Amino acid sequence: MSTTPAPVPAQADRASATVTTPDGVDVQVVVSSEAKPDDSDGKAAVKPWTGVGSRFGDPGQPLRRSSPFYIGFVGGLGLITAWILAQAVMGIQHVLIIILISFFLAAGLNPFVERLEHRGMTRRWAVATVAFGFVIVVAGFVTAIAQPLVEQTSNLINSIPDSLTELLHNEQFKRLDEKYDIVDRAKSWAANANTAENLAGGLWGFGKMVLTSLFDTLTVIVLTLYFLGSLPNIKEHIYNLFPMTRRARVRLLGDEILSGIGGYVNGALIVASCAGLSSFIFLMILGNDYALPLALVIAFTDLIPMIGATIGAAVVSIVVFFDSPGKALACVIFFLAYQQFENYAIYPRVMSRAVNVPPAMTVIAALVGGALLGVTGALLSIPIAAAVLLILREVVTPRQNQT
Repeated sequence: MSTTPAPVPAQADRASATVTTPDGVDVQVVVSSEAKPDDSDGKAAVKPWTGVGSRFGDPGQPLRRSSPFYIGFVGGLGLITAWILAQAVMGIQHVLIIILISFFLAAGLNPFVERLEHRGMTRRWAVATVAFGFVIVVAGFVTAIAQPLVEQTSNLINSIPDSLTELLHNEQFKRLDEKYDIVDRAKSWAANANTAENLAGGLWGFGKMVLTSLFDTLTVIVLTLYFLGSLPNIKEHIYNLFPMTRRARVRLLGDEILSGIGGYVNGALIVASCAGLSSFIFLMILGNDYALPLALVIAFTDLIPMIGATIGAAVVSIVVFFDSPGKALACVIFFLAYQQFENYAIYPRVMSRAVNVPPAMTVIAALVGGALLGVTGALLSIPIAAAVLLILREVVTPRQNQT
């Protein structure tokens, strides 16, 4: 005699539990997990987050992402957002440049801090020592430039009356005045009502430029010291933005980029110092009265890739020309010879361990950086190009080889 087994409820719909009664008897209770189609009032249960069964009606189908309206609306919002962000970045471009310069200077000073740390000094005292030396160097540079500049300006102002007297007694000038009426035109220009306004505007603009430059210099110094003191924490915060699985590789790449930036800044300072020192010695041998400020001009312009040394040499040669054409010719010969020595002897030895950028890429990076940010862009273009090449070589190229 065959019997038909009773159907067994699905395990997913039922669950059992053991409950002990007050008399000490264990009773197995079966609990059903089936949802009731209706509630106690006979109304349809409302499914959360969907609105199905709501007294306001069932919602319609969601908007298709492939619909032209959705694509146009979202795309328009994206363009508006991108335009607003671009305008915001352009508005704070000056601040971003100051921050970038400060960070590069901090990266350049960081190797000195690490060397002091390796000798047993704490980072706090190492940063304080390097910061004190940095401030002393900047103050010495400003002092060396300011004093000769004030003296030259004073000498120029004092020489104006004598120059005018000599000019009025010059026969050639008298003939030119009779022909072109130079003195009367100068008096008419001086009596013009707009002359004072133009001079006042020019003086105000010059004073504003000086104050802005001083404020920017102080801001760069403060930010550089801040970045230098908190550089390890800044690096860790940036590295923590990446996933854990890639964080070790990002840390190695980031440390290599910062090391390259620091090496480039130190190398550029060494090359510029050599150029300034050699120029100072040569100008002292020539007997020039302004050897120090002219040598500082050479050192500053030598920081600019490609054209900086040429610009500095041209400026110094023109200044020396007013003293003596023969000395100016000697300056031209000296700077031509020194630039060849720097390009083939000093620069390769100093920069060989700092950055690895091909010559063609160096020229392209300097041109692009100069076109975008002027002298600042030209100064920062080489380490940025080195960082981009490192990422391309270590990240992009291996990924392309795997596909």
